[in-house]
Amino acid sequence: MSESMQGEYFVIKAKENGVHVIGLTRGQDTRFHHTEKLDKGEVMIAQFTEHTSAIKVRGKASIMTKHGTIETDA
Repeated sequence: MSESMQGEYFVIKAKENGVHVIGLTRGQDTRFHHTEKLDKGEVMIAQFTEHTSAIKVRGKASIMTKHGTIETDA
């Protein structure tokens, strides 16, 4: 994949056990394609790709991007 096609990186840090990170596909039909479960203190570094257009985070976590940090309320 060329450098111009690579997506942004983001970091998810779990603030409790059992945080779910779900990757969603691109295309006409959005589908779940990957799921990770993080425990408190675990960090996941991820990237949007040609296959991943969105993520869903379920549980208490901090999501850090170049645009800032988002804290979930769940």
